[in-house]
Amino acid sequence: MSEQHPEPEVEPEAEVDQMVDGVADSAPSEIDPPIGLEAEIESEVAAEGAAVDEGVTLELKRELDERTLDLQRLQAEYVNYKRRVERDREVVRDTARATVLTGLLVVLDDVDRARQHGELTGGFKAVAESLERTLTGLGLESFGEPGEVFDPRIHEALMHEHSDDVDGPTAQQILQPGYRVGERVLRPARVAVADRPPPAADGAEEVEAADGAASDET
Repeated sequence: MSEQHPEPEVEPEAEVDQMVDGVADSAPSEIDPPIGLEAEIESEVAAEGAAVDEGVTLELKRELDERTLDLQRLQAEYVNYKRRVERDREVVRDTARATVLTGLLVVLDDVDRARQHGELTGGFKAVAESLERTLTGLGLESFGEPGEVFDPRIHEALMHEHSDDVDGPTAQQILQPGYRVGERVLRPARVAVADRPPPAADGAEEVEAADGAASDET
């Protein structure tokens, strides 16, 4: 009778380890993804990145446009401010100059009267001519000539008479010259105005003709 040898007992934990090792040995070392899946994932990632980049670019462009508009608006306001300040300064300068020159017009009137009477001689003549040159350099200009058409904007009528030698209101005589600085009139020219006599009314002409006929009959 043969002897039966008992089979060696295997512990449960060792059996499990052997099964796991067998599965691991039989499994492939790397699992390849399905065909086209990797390219699809890369395409989606690239699309999402492009969308993010485009959004960031649009936002930056919008902010840049806003800052540009703000700078342009600020520059326009500054330019307008400079122009306004310069215009105000020019007005102040013109007003101050006109005030000073207006106060000296009476001196020029005295010089003109002295010249007309032959009293502008010697040192007085040199001083007067120097004063006139200085005032001319400051922009003072005299105006008013006999025979000019009367213009109430630059002429002041001190005398008025009728004459058949003129076609309309005319500055027949310049009593005092006018003065201006640029377009600003400091004093109008004071003149004697001559105008055509008004036409006689028809009724008055008939009366005059009747009186003439009656005087002829007598």
